[in-house]
Amino acid sequence: MNRVETALVNSPPRRALQRFYETPTLLRLGGALSPDARVLEVGCGAGYGTELILRRFAAARVDAIDLDPAMVTRAKRRLAGYGERVRLATGDMTDLRTALDAEDNSYDAVFDFAIVHHVPDWRAALAEIVRVLKPGGRFYFDEVTAAALATRGYRWLFDHPTEDRFTASEFVAELERQGLQVGSRWRTRVRGHYLLGVAQRPYSDAAPR
Repeated sequence: MNRVETALVNSPPRRALQRFYETPTLLRLGGALSPDARVLEVGCGAGYGTELILRRFAAARVDAIDLDPAMVTRAKRRLAGYGERVRLATGDMTDLRTALDAEDNSYDAVFDFAIVHHVPDWRAALAEIVRVLKPGGRFYFDEVTAAALATRGYRWLFDHPTEDRFTASEFVAELERQGLQVGSRWRTRVRGHYLLGVAQRPYSDAAPR
C-alpha cells in the first residue's frame, strides 16, 4: 500500500463509508456476533475497523494483524482502552500460524475490510481464512474487484497486484469452492467495482483444513 492509499484509507470519508454503509450492510447480511465470539481481523490498519467490530458487532475479543508495523503501532494507540479484548500483531494473512499462532477452527468470525485484493495469491489468503474459521463461523468481507483495479484512477494512484484479480462472482465462487456457504448474502456497488458479503462455514464441516 503506497502513501496515497494509506492516506485515503485513514481519511474521514473512508471511515464514514465504513461506518455508515459497509458496517450496516454487513450486519444486515450476517448479523451480530455471539456474546463470547472470538474474532480475527486481517489487515487492521490503524484500528478503525477493529473498533467497529468491537462496538457494532459486539465481539468479545479481536485478534488483528497488519503487514505494516507502523499501522499496528497506530492501532495499539487507538485501541488501548479495550485492554485484553484486543490482541494486535504484525504479520501476513497467508500465514496466521506464524502471525498469531492460530490453530484450525479457532475463530467464530473473520473480517476483511478490503485487504484480500492486495494479496498476490488471494486464493491462498481465503484458504487460510477458511482454515481458522470454526464450523458455523462467518467470514465478513468488503472487497475491491478487478473492475475497479482496472480503472485509470486505481492504476495511476495506487499500487496493487494486477495479475489474476477477481470479479465479484469469482470471489464468491472461490469461497464456495473452498467450502463456505454464501448464497444470496452478497452485494455489489458502483457497477460491480466493490463487493460486500458474508460467508459461513457449515456446522457439519469439522475437519481441519
